[in-house]
Amino acid sequence: MTLAITVNGKTRTLEAELSLQDLLQDLGMTKGRIAVELNGKIVPRSQFSSQRISNLDSIEIVQAIGGG
Repeated sequence: MTLAITVNGKTRTLEAELSLQDLLQDLGMTKGRIAVELNGKIVPRSQFSSQRISNLDSIEIVQAIGGG
């Protein structure tokens, strides 16, 4: 089963259903402070591993990067 999702405005195709945590790992975004919005709603970090991604979901990921 192939899923079509949107991540930060770009369409992506997934070959299998994933959790948000799986997607973040695939994107290399597991370190630091991350905020995730799924279909317009913020997902708490504690739910990343249990929140499943479905076909046509829209995901926005923001990663805070420190600097000086």
